[in-house]
Amino acid sequence: GLLRGDGVFEVMRLYDGVAFARENHLARMARSAENLRLALDIDEIARDVDALLARAKPGDALLRIVATRGGHRVALIERLPPMPRALTLGCVTFAPVRVLDGVKSLSYAANMLATRLARERGFDEALLVTPHSHVLELPTASFFWVVDSELRTPPLSEHLLDSITRQIVVELDVVHETVTTRADLESAEEAFVASSVYEVMAVSRIEEHELPTGGPVTEATARKMRAHIELELAAR
Repeated sequence: GLLRGDGVFEVMRLYDGVAFARENHLARMARSAENLRLALDIDEIARDVDALLARAKPGDALLRIVATRGGHRVALIERLPPMPRALTLGCVTFAPVRVLDGVKSLSYAANMLATRLARERGFDEALLVTPHSHVLELPTASFFWVVDSELRTPPLSEHLLDSITRQIVVELDVVHETVTTRADLESAEEAFVASSVYEVMAVSRIEEHELPTGGPVTEATARKMRAHIELELAAR
């Protein structure tokens, strides 16, 4: 995995030691491994998770699970990063590697560099945009925006990661999947990002375009997401 980036991973949010959307993440990890032609026993991964959580009793944290070529497995507990009230996004040109569609692989160097490039310009995070100005996602989160009170997001056909949290937002809200350009975002009324780490977090600025941090669609989606999380955790 270190030499070739030849492996798969997942990151789960832990709430009082309970992994949210655990089965969804494990299922996606199995699909990623299959698409990468990587031998993986997902039941062994599940046992690793159970053993680590039982020993660590981590509270609110992140759980990262990694599997590499050759059968090596790693499970890590990580601290939650600081959470701002909203994010500022700087556009970074990015071309997805199409052969990795459907694979959440360890080959994330380009994503991490995109974040660093955006931060060098004074932004919190990168908004990945193709050379043809099609808006994609963040390096580690999905992107949603609002125009005419209509919630939109770039389609998976743009070679995005099929995010677990993105799936939940699409199920909870009326979301229009539409090809989005940088020029389209000049008319954005609101925007937010969604991920296991961020849940739903407002975007306050995209390049020089200022946005409200407490917009009605963003706030409503955040409440729905929080209610969905609490319902699943209660059931667990």
